[in-house]
Amino acid sequence: QVQLVESGGGLVQAGGSLRLSCVASGRTFSSYTMGWFRQAPGKEREFVAAINWSGASTYYADSVKGRFTISRYNAKNTVYLQMNSLKPEDTAVYSCAAAQGPGVFHTTRSYDNWGQGTQVTVSS
Repeated sequence: QVQLVESGGGLVQAGGSLRLSCVASGRTFSSYTMGWFRQAPGKEREFVAAINWSGASTYYADSVKGRFTISRYNAKNTVYLQMNSLKPEDTAVYSCAAAQGPGVFHTTRSYDNWGQGTQVTVSS
């Protein structure tokens, strides 16, 4: 088990940028696949991006491809989500999640450790 704490959310104008961070507790962070998900009011949680344990493999939802970048720094137990060219439809609570096993996962059921989330609001 790992505990996850997100930060970096806030209010930004359309076209702006934010960088989210997720810090994990525990000494086995480098063995986990990490993912970012988001949930807008009245909508289901949706996949945003994922990165494998080494950072060599990443996967993005089509809606964010080319605008968002996921990365990780295992020495600091941290995964990042750099969000550029933000749109009002990106407004949501963003949560990071950790999954054991090789590969890059994009379904919520693959992840068994979740953070509380951080609010991102993009104004038009």
